[in-house]
Amino acid sequence: MTEKLSVEIFNENYPIIKEKIAQAAKSAGKSEKDIILLAATKTVDIDTVNFAIKSGIEYIGENKVQEFLSKYENYEKCHKHFIGHLQTNKVKDLIGKVELIHSVDSLHLAKEISKQSKAKGIVSEILLEVNIGKEQTKSGFSVNETQRAVEEISSYGNIYIRGLMAIPPIADEKQKNRNFFYEMNKLFVDIRDKKIDNSSMDILSMGMSDDFTQAISEGANMVRIGTALFGRRNYNI
Repeated sequence: MTEKLSVEIFNENYPIIKEKIAQAAKSAGKSEKDIILLAATKTVDIDTVNFAIKSGIEYIGENKVQEFLSKYENYEKCHKHFIGHLQTNKVKDLIGKVELIHSVDSLHLAKEISKQSKAKGIVSEILLEVNIGKEQTKSGFSVNETQRAVEEISSYGNIYIRGLMAIPPIADEKQKNRNFFYEMNKLFVDIRDKKIDNSSMDILSMGMSDDFTQAISEGANMVRIGTALFGRRNYNI
């Protein structure tokens, strides 16, 4: 049996994902238009990415700077985000090319983004990554650190905070992830209500292929979906 191509898998899965988003949004008292579907395109070839964009995907997110740059000149018109771990020495390669950096996990990284943005005369929009599960293997601000980090980073020039992002631990029970999403939304709302300068706190990015409906039910307005759209891929290439 011939293995299905990514385009075929996308064609089958995209309407299903859209319907699940619509249902989850409705259950949360929202419209599907309130939820941004970001296609996580790590290792997805540019032809498939562009097919997805032409089919209705408006937002794409790349995890690796080198892969993003290799595709950059060939993307169809879309909103380009960076969603992976970002090293400070790669910041200069991204600034001015992506609309939003999701994974700002330290003051050090934020300072470099500010520095490189100033050098190019632009303002870069970011999300702060929160280590909601207190995992030692993951980077990000702790829940207790996050508000202070927003206040600190908002004082840097040429940087603007749009909101928060999180990847909860892999859970064997759905309720565990729901609890993490609930805690993230509470933190998000609390900080948003502070109306901190140079921040709008209008994006809560959480939920991926296995748990995006739970994330939406707990307040996410942006979900990052890769496998459920394109199928499982070889992430070692």
